[in-house]
Amino acid sequence: MHNFKELKVWLQGISLSRLIFEITKAFPSEHKFSLDSQMFRSAISIPSNIAEGCSRKSEKDFRRFLDIALGSSFELETQIIIAKEVDLVTQEQYSELIYKTAEIQKMLNGLIKCLNS
Repeated sequence: MHNFKELKVWLQGISLSRLIFEITKAFPSEHKFSLDSQMFRSAISIPSNIAEGCSRKSEKDFRRFLDIALGSSFELETQIIIAKEVDLVTQEQYSELIYKTAEIQKMLNGLIKCLNS
């Protein structure tokens, strides 16, 4: 069992979730419970699955939850791209969100690779 609160990737996931929440709060009301809600659910799924995986007793289960977190990060990346395409985020917000998401993806891939060794 791992202490998820000590994992840098979990901390980065929490930070990204907070940023997504702040940015999507400013979305127009007609987008409430649609793209903004989906983005926030994808974002919080990342650290949530890392935490749940840490509670598992086997490395195989931990890896499975890390894979789910990685999948959520790619869902989020797609939603960020869509938000940019429909002008819901600025170029600056887009760049920051894409960068942070890519960093988490790299960290998750590295951790998964380490566990597979």
